[in-house]
Amino acid sequence: MPSDEDNQPQASTSGSGYGEIRASIDVDALEKYLERNLKGVRLPLGVKQFKFGQSNPTYFLTDANNTRYVLRKKPSGALLSKTAHQVEREYTVLHALHQYNLRPTTSSNSRVPVPEPYLLCTDTSVIGTSFYVMQFLDGRIFEDARLLGLPSPKDREECWIGAIRALAALSSIDPADIGLGEYGPPGAYFPRQLRAFSKIAEVQGATRDIDTNEQVHQIPFYESMLRWFQTHLPDESRTGRRIVHGDYKLDNLVFHPTRNVVIGILDWELSTLGSPLADFANLTQPWSIKPEYLPTDGVFRQNVRAFKGLPTNIGTSEANCAPVQLDLLETEYCRCMNLEYPLKDIVFVKSWMLFRTSIISQGIAARVARRQASSANAAQYSTSVDLFGDLARKVVVDSGEDVEGVNQGAKL
Repeated sequence: MPSDEDNQPQASTSGSGYGEIRASIDVDALEKYLERNLKGVRLPLGVKQFKFGQSNPTYFLTDANNTRYVLRKKPSGALLSKTAHQVEREYTVLHALHQYNLRPTTSSNSRVPVPEPYLLCTDTSVIGTSFYVMQFLDGRIFEDARLLGLPSPKDREECWIGAIRALAALSSIDPADIGLGEYGPPGAYFPRQLRAFSKIAEVQGATRDIDTNEQVHQIPFYESMLRWFQTHLPDESRTGRRIVHGDYKLDNLVFHPTRNVVIGILDWELSTLGSPLADFANLTQPWSIKPEYLPTDGVFRQNVRAFKGLPTNIGTSEANCAPVQLDLLETEYCRCMNLEYPLKDIVFVKSWMLFRTSIISQGIAARVARRQASSANAAQYSTSVDLFGDLARKVVVDSGEDVEGVNQGAKL
């Protein structure tokens, strides 16, 4: 149920802060719609916008009863991709998982922590785009993967293990069993990803700034990396076809206010069906990056974590250490998923998830160029195109593979 406590979302490190509305919304029209369709809501509404959300604008609503909600909508204006910003799909997967959690046969350990979705509106005449409203979860969101704000190494380890167990709960569900058997296209996941994101990158790469006419950042090593991916595709039969969150990482998780367990998985925009290894690789991405691969200063030095080669943090304030051993996380994941340790094909998956981040960053850059970006930090994030493209290549090279030596005739 919605929380009725104070208006400020609780968070560790800086969490899910909010501020004034950046992406305009017709509050009067929204109030009229919710009064008719959302049970228990009491007007007027207080509306703020969360600082996170580079893609779909996300709003913090408080009604006259001090009941809190979250609203997510599509960006306004013409969209570059027909497959992006599908808030309808977010609502669909949240609704299916919430219903699964309510089953008497679903054990507490098997439940997937998600906020309860309340309603979906596809009538664009209300606020200009489709949107949905869901439960606000009062908990902690950690923006720094080091978890330095926690009191002990044990707490840091427990939170990371909690993230692994929440992921394993999601990845253990048979999609067909909860009505999501057709939630994603048929066929293997990674070949689909390669085809879809390469098409998206081609469209985005042609975008020019509406004022300066400058072309957006191009993805480094684009052709050679796509060829390497095509010739090193994983065997997906080992894990089966599962629900993939698509952006599973620590700052998309809400932890209990006092216990080190996940109570909510957020931001399902990229969810589909496919290989659960994609989510594992995305979550453990800091262990794929060496500190020396990052710029010496600036936003990426501050916000992108690099744990590869670092010792485990055994003190309470050691910033230049990893919060937990990667082996521990991978072992726990394999135990929960009944997979052989170590994970097969993980180099491909780690590199692809970084490369895909470069493409997604290019999309933010393209929206900045078209003045459609909704994040307060969108311009900074758009410059990550080069960084993540280069990091994807380094993962492959560090494993001993030759990216440039791949046959030029490999098909995408």
